[in-house]
Amino acid sequence: MATLVECDQLRHSYAGKQVLDGLSFQVRKGGIYGLLGKNGAGKTTTINILMGFLEPSGGRCRVLGDPSHRLRPETRRKIGLLHEGFTQHDFMTIAELEKFYRHFYPHWRPEVFTQLVQKLQVPASRRLSRLSFGQRSQVCLGLVMAQLPELMILDDYSMGLDAGYRRLLLDYLHAYAQEHGTTILLTSHVVQDLERLMDHMFIIQNGRLLYSAERGRFFESFRQWRFQRSPQSDRLEKTDVLTSVEHIGKHSIVCSFHDEAQVRQALLQKDAALEDWQEIPLGFEDAFLNLTGKY
Repeated sequence: MATLVECDQLRHSYAGKQVLDGLSFQVRKGGIYGLLGKNGAGKTTTINILMGFLEPSGGRCRVLGDPSHRLRPETRRKIGLLHEGFTQHDFMTIAELEKFYRHFYPHWRPEVFTQLVQKLQVPASRRLSRLSFGQRSQVCLGLVMAQLPELMILDDYSMGLDAGYRRLLLDYLHAYAQEHGTTILLTSHVVQDLERLMDHMFIIQNGRLLYSAERGRFFESFRQWRFQRSPQSDRLEKTDVLTSVEHIGKHSIVCSFHDEAQVRQALLQKDAALEDWQEIPLGFEDAFLNLTGKY
């Protein structure tokens, strides 16, 4: 399977602050990839490097075979980008935007754009500046999808959108990827939206890759247990076995990628009493926060 994006030991800093610190990952052809992390983890900086807006201070990044800071015009035409904030030509009408963009992309599909934009139920003569934020996001996504890109990059596509617009975009993205075989790399602060969308996740923290796996494998291997709180459990700290430790009310809560027997053994070695022991199912957002830290 072809590798479309390859980042190897990426480093970048702003005013002496290290934002990316040896980030490495690969995006292979096919499927939907999520680049996840808390605010300040380095997601948008990574996207800017992928698109050639920034040259990394260290490491290597290739996109569709080209060095990311020297993308050829023919390579850029194969990449559909929806950048944070949906920046477009606000003074143009919906119809003018479609007419303007179509000349730059040899595989332009006007019906793809029209199908999504018609759901706005506003005239094509309406200027982008007169649309709501959610409506503008639909227009911008329609412009990206109509390009039939080989690689689609969506940076924080859900910013400022209500639940209805987020669901609409997710449904369209899923159907579009299945129909056209487009590879999608996206970031979002609303991680629970991605649970049913992405096939593979990259979780970054402090500019490094913290975790990488297929979505299903993450839920199979990352588990949570709760037991009665005690003075011994209050002294527990994170270890190679205990990925997270938290105390809420009368209970202590631990998460781990290890099996239950190993977790219990690690706790017993710290003299923690395991009364009222039970496994607590994890939703995707809870699992993400337990892995990256809630605060």
